[in-house]
Amino acid sequence: LETCTLSHLLLALNLIHGCWHWTMFKICVSCLSTELNLVEFSEPGIFNYSTLLLSEDKDVLYVGAREAIFELSMTNVSIKNNKVQWKVSENHMTMCIVKGKSKETDCLNYIRVLQVLDDKRLYVCGTHAFQPVCHYLSLKDFSLEGPAEDGRGKCSFDPSQSFTTVMVDGELYSGTSYNFLGSEPIISRYSLSQSLLRTEYSTSWLNEPSFVFADVIREGKNSADGEDDKIYYFFTEVSVEYEFFGKLLIPRIARVCKGDLGGQRTLQKKWTSFLKAKLVCSMPELNFVFNVVNDVFILKTADWKETVIYGVFTSQWGNVGLSAVCAYDMLSVENVFSKGKYMQKATVEQSHTKWVRYNRITPTPRPGACINNHNRLQNISSSLHLPDKTLQFVKDHPLLEDPVLPIGNGPKLITKDVSYTQIAVERVQALDNNLYDVIFTGTDKGILHKSVVYDGLVHTVEEIQLLHNSEPIKTLLLSSQGVSQREIWKETLSHLCLTESEFSSPVTTLKQ
Repeated sequence: LETCTLSHLLLALNLIHGCWHWTMFKICVSCLSTELNLVEFSEPGIFNYSTLLLSEDKDVLYVGAREAIFELSMTNVSIKNNKVQWKVSENHMTMCIVKGKSKETDCLNYIRVLQVLDDKRLYVCGTHAFQPVCHYLSLKDFSLEGPAEDGRGKCSFDPSQSFTTVMVDGELYSGTSYNFLGSEPIISRYSLSQSLLRTEYSTSWLNEPSFVFADVIREGKNSADGEDDKIYYFFTEVSVEYEFFGKLLIPRIARVCKGDLGGQRTLQKKWTSFLKAKLVCSMPELNFVFNVVNDVFILKTADWKETVIYGVFTSQWGNVGLSAVCAYDMLSVENVFSKGKYMQKATVEQSHTKWVRYNRITPTPRPGACINNHNRLQNISSSLHLPDKTLQFVKDHPLLEDPVLPIGNGPKLITKDVSYTQIAVERVQALDNNLYDVIFTGTDKGILHKSVVYDGLVHTVEEIQLLHNSEPIKTLLLSSQGVSQREIWKETLSHLCLTESEFSSPVTTLKQ
């Protein structure tokens, strides 16, 4: 009965959407058969196409590569509209080489940040021979304008280092490393009107993190309690709360408030709202934990309380060969951050320390909370007015004990002998007028899985071999618009997959 019902659901979805359109080609779906046409983009002498930005209002795709930025047509990625080169000077390259880096791979400019600043400009950053630099890219003539800016805290030094950025109301939020050695992780905010706001340099705050995603959750214009918008970061880091014979990795979700201005005395120019929690994706019945998060997609809704977070996870022990998709509802996430218990360092057996639950009374206002109407009635209109007791507590207790648990207390989907690298999700309406989440997952073998959430479970309904040489899918983008003028349905899924061989591929291709 379930198989029959699911097949009818898939038929309904396909009748509505007809053909699933990719930015470069069309995939026509008939439940089990797939017609795939592949178009590639590359330019001689340009490598490492590693950063993508889709601008649907302009119908273009911006691509950051090694020492070049492209503007491509969204309807046909093989059409190049514009290009600007951004090379490293001989002086900067020499300094990079003197510091022990490779001239052929490290001491170049890998474009890693492409963010929309306004209708006329992009904010772009590159590694710039291990001396990160940022610029403004004019969309009028597609040129870099004005003096270059220091990119520390905004962009990674190392082109192979994991990092994430998101632009929110003209301010750049980043998760990266602040120094040449990559030993000082940082979550920061940069804006023209304010100095850099950042995390405390402490393993209690960030401990060797690998950042994968960041995005804003809007509170809503008519919030009854005047709550602030929040920016969430997702990463894997080395655990501080568990004792293990080696480095035990833990997936995390961290949060900061958009209106955070830092403290007046304590935590000056530092986040006063930074808190983090464990992101659980496990099989409790088998006592097995997926402890590495590879990618996250936030399926947003008009009401943030109905927002769903999807993540793809693997294990740090790669020989297990399992991957999982877990989902989290935003209301549960908010409850952890607004009501969860804190952890603290406790000294045991002389100099040895461990993390335990903090059971004493916490300061008021609640440490790490955003400023709301209740605070304003107490003459606390910004983080600059928070009492030192609250700020000192945040500084010493950034870790929450309560974990963020997945919907259903377990994975929606588990696969064997496949490592999921990327995820994108779209919510579609079928002929039965019900909404269903359609999940696209990219793998380390160049395969795309299409799955449907039905009756609380994820059913994989299609597998597409995008890359015949089994390269990992590095980036997967989802568009809310169709790319064909002939389409007659209201909503069409559009996806873009970027693949590239790290520093070695003679030709890097955009593959749709």
